[in-house]
Parts: sequence; C-alpha cells; structure tokens
Amino acid sequence: MPLALLALAIGAFGIGTTEFVIMGLLPQVAGDFGVSIPTAGFLVTGYALGVLFGAPLMTVLGTKIPRKRMLMLLMGLFVVGNLLSALAPTFAVMLTGRIVASLAHGAFFGIGSVVAAELVAPEKKAGAIAMMFTGLTVANVVGVPLGTLVGQSVGWRVTFGIVAALGVVGLLGIARLVPEMPRAEGVRLRHELAAFKNAQVLLAMAMTVLGFGGVFAAITYIAPMMTHVAGFADGSVTWLLVLFGLGMVGGNLVGGKYADRALMPLLYASLGALAVVLALFTLTAHHKVLAAVTITLIGALGFATVPPLQKRVLDQAHGAPTLASAVNIGAFNLGNALSAWLGGLVISAGLGYTAPNWVGAALAGTALLLAVLSAALEHRDSVSSAVVAQSAPSATEQRAATVRH
Repeated sequence: MPLALLALAIGAFGIGTTEFVIMGLLPQVAGDFGVSIPTAGFLVTGYALGVLFGAPLMTVLGTKIPRKRMLMLLMGLFVVGNLLSALAPTFAVMLTGRIVASLAHGAFFGIGSVVAAELVAPEKKAGAIAMMFTGLTVANVVGVPLGTLVGQSVGWRVTFGIVAALGVVGLLGIARLVPEMPRAEGVRLRHELAAFKNAQVLLAMAMTVLGFGGVFAAITYIAPMMTHVAGFADGSVTWLLVLFGLGMVGGNLVGGKYADRALMPLLYASLGALAVVLALFTLTAHHKVLAAVTITLIGALGFATVPPLQKRVLDQAHGAPTLASAVNIGAFNLGNALSAWLGGLVISAGLGYTAPNWVGAALAGTALLLAVLSAALEHRDSVSSAVVAQSAPSATEQRAATVRH
C-alpha cells in the first residue's frame, strides 16, 4: 500500500476523534457554558447535519480543484473549526466551530476514497479504501478514550486543541505524500449529478443508511442499556466503547480484504449476521460478558459493510464518482441520526432500553433485502445486455449483407 494512504488515515483519525469525543465531554462543555445537557447535545446533532449537507456542498465546490489541493483545503477547514471550538467564548461560537469542522468530514472521506482507489491496482481498491478508514476506526479505540480522558482531566479545550494539531499533521502529510492528481478532464457537475439517476447507486446509499443505522440504533443508547440493564458501572462504558472500536477496526480490515474478492456475498453475510446479532442483543444485554462480546461483534459486522458499500458506490458511479462517494459518507450520518431518533421513540414509548436493538435488527434486515434486490436487478440487466448483444448482427455480417445487396 502506498505511503500516501498513511496521510489520509491520519486525517481520518483526526476527523473520527472530533466527531465522537464530544459525547464523553458534554457534561464539562455544558457546565462551562451554563447550558443543559440536551442543549449541549446540539453539538452532536449539529455536527451530523453539517456532514450530511456539507458532503455534497464541499464536493461540488471542489469540482474544479485538483483532488490533492482540495484535500488540503478540507483539512485546513477542519483545523480552523477545531481551533474555533477550542477557543470559543460562548456556546454559539462552539457550535459554529463544530459545524465548520463537520463541513470537511464528508468531502474528505468521499474525495479521499476516490484518491485511495486511484493509488492502487484495480484489484486492491477496497483494501486501499479500508486502509484510509482505518484511521476512523482507530480513532474510536485510541483517540476518543484518550481525548475524553484529557478533557476530563485538564479541560475539554485542550482536547480540541490537540485534535486541531492532528489536523495540521494530516494536512502536512497530504502535502508531502499524496501525489499530484489533477481533476479528471471532461468531468463536470452535471456528470457527477447524473450518477444519482443510477438505481444501483441509490440502492447502495440506502443500504448505507439502513445498515449502519442498525449499528447506531443500539450504540447510541449503549450507556443507559449497559448501566441499567447489564449492571455495569458508569465508568465501564468507556471500555465497552473501546471494545466496540476494536470490533470496528477488525471488521473494517476484513471488509477491505474480501470486498475486492466477493463484494456482494460479503454484504449478504455481514448484513445478515448484523441483523441476527442485534436481535440477540435484547437477550445478551442482560449478561455482562455476553453483552461485551455482542458489542464487539456489532462493531465488527457494522464496519465490515463500510469498504464494500463505498466501493459499490464508486463502481456504480464510474466516470463521475466523487460526489456520489461524498454523499454516501453523508448517508452514514443520516443513518446515525435516523436510528437514534427511532431508538429514542421506542424508549419513550416505554418499551425499555433494549428496544432500540429491535429497531437496529429491522434496519439491518431491510438493508439485506435491498442488497438482494440490487444483485437481482444487476443480474437481470446483465442478462438483457447479453441477449441484445447476441441478437445484434456483427459488423462482419453487416458488411456481408451489404455486399450481397
């Protein structure tokens, strides 16, 4: 794998850290600004919405900029946003900093996926994408726990200052290691938008929303579920999230390895197993050891879908993959927001803290059905194309007919 992927992974590590570390620092931030915890929660929601809308916006703005330069600009935006958060004098400025940083998220992963895929041979594309996303998964194992610890020990502003420094390292790494990659000639915004007319691209994005949404239906409410149902102490939640992050790292690497060999079978297996494990979590959540194992499996199975789904979008949006790739990153965040909302609904309905697991199982199961539908449509189209090709007269036959007449 090219060394340039390391620079992309460092950028991904910083982005993953800033996205999730806020969850463990909400009490400190709320206390410093004198706002309630629900109000401080807008720092999470605002970031997710910024990713959702920022992904296509920043990608469109970057259609006329070479990809390496655009990646550097995005990392610069990320640094500015985190510095703004670290130095924020008011909650409104803090929220603004979060939104500014989030605008870089989707476009960085979307453009970065295209760049990573172009750095390697065709049969290694999914592995290269997975290598970049390893930075995001490792952030959940190392960056988020350490950032939370630093924030709780010496102040949350220090955490965001460190994250901004990580962004600088990522920016310098991209500048030094990523080769110049000029914008593809002939690619225009209308070409990028045309990819969304492809049913396979839309199906892949729907699988992203539902499949990863299944993961976060459970993980969003992991703290009350583990403390009230499994009986863990409050301090144990951090280590349970580390297990989840370790599962993500393993699943991402496995997904990257096998997506290049058997993409659709991998999606069938991971989405099907994810639906089953989420359903079983309603039972295993009552037992500490089984709950810990299940959380690890959810992380592994959930992130095993990321490289194949991202590669699926790149393959189906061939010729103009950048915008589709970035929007698919926004689809992950849409899935997070949707599943968190649905999980909150079933808890509010009095169905208990394990009820979101059933929501997650249903979402993952629906994603599996969409994968089967996608493969069936692709098979039908390939058969139709083969029939048309066989029925069409060859050039030689056409010349022979012309001579006879």
